[in-house]
Amino acid sequence: MKPMRRVALMLCAGALAAAGQGPRLFEWERGVALQQHGRDDLTMYLWFYEWNLFDARSRGHQSPGTYRTERLVNPGGTSAVIRTAGLELTVDTVADGARLTLKVTNVSGHEWRETAAIIPCWNPGRVPGTNPSSPLPLNADFADPARDRSYFRSAAGITLLDSRAIHFNHWLRPALDRMGPDGVFAFSYKWPTSDVDATAGVLIRESADRTWVTGIGWEDFTSVQGHNPWSCLHASIRVGPLKPGESKTIRGRLFLFPGSRDECLTRFEKEFPN
Repeated sequence: MKPMRRVALMLCAGALAAAGQGPRLFEWERGVALQQHGRDDLTMYLWFYEWNLFDARSRGHQSPGTYRTERLVNPGGTSAVIRTAGLELTVDTVADGARLTLKVTNVSGHEWRETAAIIPCWNPGRVPGTNPSSPLPLNADFADPARDRSYFRSAAGITLLDSRAIHFNHWLRPALDRMGPDGVFAFSYKWPTSDVDATAGVLIRESADRTWVTGIGWEDFTSVQGHNPWSCLHASIRVGPLKPGESKTIRGRLFLFPGSRDECLTRFEKEFPN
């Protein structure tokens, strides 16, 4: 993004917040939260970040991420920066959510394969009784215990996300099949490989009354998956291939606005056409 455009967007977001009309960001124990004006009960939480996939940062099919990061939120709650070794995520609010910019540098000492990804967690809060425990309240309007309000995009269009299966990026399947014959990976006991591939790195969920929508998406991705104990939406960010010392930047989006799943997908596709 050009510097002048970025400044204009930040000033616009700041003006909205000052007028009490825009969304605001605030820190929580694992990242930052997004709260839309007038609907504090519909707060959504970004856990940055939970997992690594396929040799990103650590070797192996899957390894834990970290939430022990430096987090800076500006006084108006319109912009935030999260930093940890080799990762810097900038979050800037806009009227319908936030724009995300992730700068990634491979500081691991080993080459990251083309499928390498990191997984942030976009969730409505802790489901009672889940581990890890946390005082974080559950936002019931965006929890999806029935698994009938979460969606991803497949070749058939917007598609119900109705299980914990992992849906891989369709054009990465040849590389993934070479790594895990028959779709079996170290994490398959909890995230079995679906036969239905994803064609975009976006996950969308409607509120319980179907009047609000939330979502998370990235311009480049390895997989989408959800319905873990925190009522999660896991849209992975493809960070490979990347040699030691190399960097790349990936853009993403958070959505939180009154509308439908189709409108959310349309907004995502307009910003990240593919």
